[in-house]
Amino acid sequence: MKWSELSIHTTHEALDAVTNILHEAGASGVVIEDSEELTKEHPDRFGEIYDLDPAEFPAEGVVVKAYLPESSFIGETVEEIRQAIGQLESFGIQAGANEIGISEVNEEQWATAWKKYYHPVKISRRFTIVPTWEDYTPVSSDELIIELDPGMAFGTGTHPTTVMCLQALEKTVRQDDRVIDVGTGSGVLAVGAALLGAADVHALDLDEVAVSAARENVALNKKQDRVRVVQGNLLDTIDQQGDVVIANILAEVIIGFTDDAFGAVKAGGRYITSGIIGAKKDDVKEALTASGFIIEEVMMMEDWVTIISRKPE
Repeated sequence: MKWSELSIHTTHEALDAVTNILHEAGASGVVIEDSEELTKEHPDRFGEIYDLDPAEFPAEGVVVKAYLPESSFIGETVEEIRQAIGQLESFGIQAGANEIGISEVNEEQWATAWKKYYHPVKISRRFTIVPTWEDYTPVSSDELIIELDPGMAFGTGTHPTTVMCLQALEKTVRQDDRVIDVGTGSGVLAVGAALLGAADVHALDLDEVAVSAARENVALNKKQDRVRVVQGNLLDTIDQQGDVVIANILAEVIIGFTDDAFGAVKAGGRYITSGIIGAKKDDVKEALTASGFIIEEVMMMEDWVTIISRKPE
């Protein structure tokens, strides 16, 4: 089968938004080439060898590659994507030049090639994310293993926002808690909450592809008895308050529903927000406090922010 590869050079700030636009356009997978990968330190915890070719990465920003089945309508689809990216500026997100390159690839070229970059990664004191095709032996008795098959349409669970969210869950989730995961994506946070002892995890996402992927990963980790994955917009499907509510989504969306989130958190419960770029940190903090939350901790990794806040008793 022939596929059209769309290549978009954008900014770190716009990465999540551009990726979401591509998913909504029907992309069957994305590959992210991040200029910062060349300068990152990669701890050798599991014997991996990192041998990155600078020619495969942009000089700055990120290149997002998406894959669409080749058709006579590809021109119209590309123009719709271009317009959607162009509108990001109205939300205060700078997306760069908004240039889209198109090339043709065979399915065999990209269906499995990305897997060579994905290895077991220990991302917190207890959590280790392990791809399904890798063999891994825990190194400590209390280590929590999240098996993940991200497919070609989701991240590997090692993005800074995901890492900080799992670290935040590790700090806040207690045995038999009820957890609500807004915008679950691959379901990695929902699985993490269940592994920490949450008795009931309500995971939701608007994207039906995400819902399907999350259900598969929940089953892969044998947590179907604790995690329910449903399709829904923000908190529309919530029928009970949560001890911990987590939202790893865009800062602009977080700001728009802090009052609803306040109602969804039990008194004394925690609200974890992420997907926030550094420039939006203060805006999100102001929105949270205006709704009644008390900021407990602000975590930062690279230019990303995660905030743990508490609803007063």
